Amino acid sequence: MEQELKSQFDEFEKSEVIRRKLLPWWIKVFCWIFMIMSLFAIASLITNLFVSNVNLSLYGFSTNTAYSGTGLFIIAIMLLKGFAAYSLWFEKPNAITIAKIDAIVGIAICIASLFILPFSAGKDHFSFRLEILLLIPYYLKVNKIEYEWDNLETI
Repeated sequence: MEQELKSQFDEFEKSEVIRRKLLPWWIKVFCWIFMIMSLFAIASLITNLFVSNVNLSLYGFSTNTAYSGTGLFIIAIMLLKGFAAYSLWFEKPNAITIAKIDAIVGIAICIASLFILPFSAGKDHFSFRLEILLLIPYYLKVNKIEYEWDNLETI
């Protein structure tokens, strides 16, 4: 019985970080940024119940209410990014797959905002999304470390 209880709590007694060492410093920084940003996304839903104006913006899409199609879309993307960051930071086995999905979705949204937003918003100018300059190296890096990440055992 005592041995069964000990095995259930072994997860909390990890003494060494192994997979996180595969991540470069800039991905580690963005992990914290996106984990905090996902908390703010949830907070914006709660805040918008009491305050009528909550400004949200991501990848060129913006709105001033959380309870709109665009607002829920932005919050969903923020939560995806937060989930990917959490998975990477806490060395989850499926973190690389989630990070790749996050990067591909981000790149697709950036490309869509490059070509769709100027026409749908009636704007006459083209705006380049600088986020794509970080999303592509992010995808390439997580793709590069995928094999090693999947084959490392955590203690």
